[in-house]
Amino acid sequence: MHRSIDRRSLLKGAAAGAALVALGGAGAPSARAANWKVLPFTYQAQQTGYWCGPTATAICLSCRGVDVSQQQMANELGTTTNGTDWIGQVTAVLDNHVGWYETKEMPNDPPTQAQKDLLWQDITFNIDRGYALVANIVAPASNHPPGYPNYTIYHYFTVVGYNPDTMQAYIADPANFGGNSEYWLTFDQLASLIPPKGYSA
Repeated sequence: MHRSIDRRSLLKGAAAGAALVALGGAGAPSARAANWKVLPFTYQAQQTGYWCGPTATAICLSCRGVDVSQQQMANELGTTTNGTDWIGQVTAVLDNHVGWYETKEMPNDPPTQAQKDLLWQDITFNIDRGYALVANIVAPASNHPPGYPNYTIYHYFTVVGYNPDTMQAYIADPANFGGNSEYWLTFDQLASLIPPKGYSA
């Protein structure tokens, strides 16, 4: 399929440098982790219990300077009161706006080493070039990101940064459970949350 932006081509000059910023404050990594990268983004908390897909997509597009509403994203994704069915819907909307994106499935739970290796490669490759990722996750009570309620959560969130020194990913989470709108997750936990779903990268 033809893409308006070749995901294997590099961003050039100042545009590439300007796409990457460091975030300070409580969520920031330790000073020794000099190589971490977090993209600039506009955070939104989801306005309904079933708009995590639209909101994660809107946050992802904000990393490219595209300003869209949750309602617009819900319309484009075909989101219903049951949520957004498949990560491929997110990929199609992202690709329509900015090109670049592909759907990556992770059907094995736990994921294979090859699937984990590809996920880390996609995170670093995309973030280095100014593109966030959207992940579709299944989080049981035994494996929750910060603040999640004590039951299985089916959800979408946005991966906006990474730390190669500590093998962590920086998450912008539309649910804002317990006030946790942004946080670091270990890569191993992130990789364990995505199966049997997938991500857009």
